[in-house]
Amino acid sequence: MASLATPFDYFTLLKPRVMSLVVFTGLCGVLLAPQSPHPFFIFLIVLMIAVGSGAAGAINMWYERDIDVNMRRTANRPLPRKVMASADALAFGVFLATGSVFIMMMAINWLAGGLLLAAILFYVFIYTIWLKPRTPQNIVIGGAAGAFPPMIGWAAATGEVSWQAILLFALIFFWTPPHFWALALIKRDEYRNVNIPMLPVVKGDIYTKNYIIFYSLLLMPLVLGFYFWNFSSLIYALLAFLLTAEFIRRAVLLRFDTENKTAFGLFRYSIIYLTLIFVLLVVDRLWFVEILSW
Repeated sequence: MASLATPFDYFTLLKPRVMSLVVFTGLCGVLLAPQSPHPFFIFLIVLMIAVGSGAAGAINMWYERDIDVNMRRTANRPLPRKVMASADALAFGVFLATGSVFIMMMAINWLAGGLLLAAILFYVFIYTIWLKPRTPQNIVIGGAAGAFPPMIGWAAATGEVSWQAILLFALIFFWTPPHFWALALIKRDEYRNVNIPMLPVVKGDIYTKNYIIFYSLLLMPLVLGFYFWNFSSLIYALLAFLLTAEFIRRAVLLRFDTENKTAFGLFRYSIIYLTLIFVLLVVDRLWFVEILSW
């Protein structure tokens, strides 16, 4: 068919809202690293992380085009609207994935390029194709794909993966389930209609809410780990503690909300929470390093 797609449709394939979080956490990974690359290379690192993320999103939309057409949240994407040939979307995603990994390997270092490739392959093959349609634990394991960016940024800046980079990875990995399950509680019927076994569909609301609390509690030792391992100051630790306590409070509140009216509030707060934790880490780390240099 003749393509009716506009440049904006191709941009939509990249999942820009998801990409914005990926870009932000990837940049934080670079800024938190002990070595600071030249500003041009920082720009290139973040750009390649963004392009790689967008490529994975485009391939995801290509694979799930028959599902997206039946969900209100995704029905306006380019492929369900039939303004773009599915082959074009796949080719676009593969081209961007190949280009981003190649440039990261050649211009930055092989480790960062390898991690970017792993993140793309994990999201496409492990999460999208294998886990998502088969298990209610899809977002738990699949969340690893979204946890790669700060580790990629750190590896791009230093050429290695340290415990700090792994802790950044773990923070996003364990943040993802309560973040996404809060949304899944709201969109439960839509997932049921397209036979996606999200946790609320398979196990019910109470089971899902209990797990939201469980993963929310796990965030506390992770965010405080940066302080106890002497990577951040007491100021960061106190603020991170308060932010995480509020996350847990909202998760407990949702547990006893029989109508799930507080689910969207938790979902929205989870985004603010992760953003603030990373901002605090960067600001505190830069300030902390400056103090230590006096």
